[in-house]
Amino acid sequence: MRYLDRLQPLALLIMRLTLGSIMLVHGYQNSFRHLHDHVHMVAGLGLPIWLGYVSSFTELLAALLILAGFFTRPAAFALCTGLIFAIWKIHWHNGLTGDQGSEFPLALAALAFALIFFGGGEIGLDHVLRGGSTTSRR
Repeated sequence: MRYLDRLQPLALLIMRLTLGSIMLVHGYQNSFRHLHDHVHMVAGLGLPIWLGYVSSFTELLAALLILAGFFTRPAAFALCTGLIFAIWKIHWHNGLTGDQGSEFPLALAALAFALIFFGGGEIGLDHVLRGGSTTSRR
């Protein structure tokens, strides 16, 4: 099983690339192609209209940070918070697997949740900028 432990940095990289690429595309669409629609959808939930702008650009920026492995934990926290809110307000009433169901956002939230606690791993800017040591301090 120690062999699998050595592959943990690769697993975290795959998690980051998966979550980051999906949220980058989603955030790009919300920020540049459908910003008006997204803002009005957020306002239709009874929230201030400015939160539509904040959520769109947060998705985009957090995805870029996660892809680079830079400020991974705060970026994952921002995405996880947004995804949980979207599940609660938009997807939950459609069931788990129904049209616009919560299954896909829930899987993305689980990836973000794991990155909050595990960080970006050794293959990312966080690791390089903090010194890049591979030994743990005990």
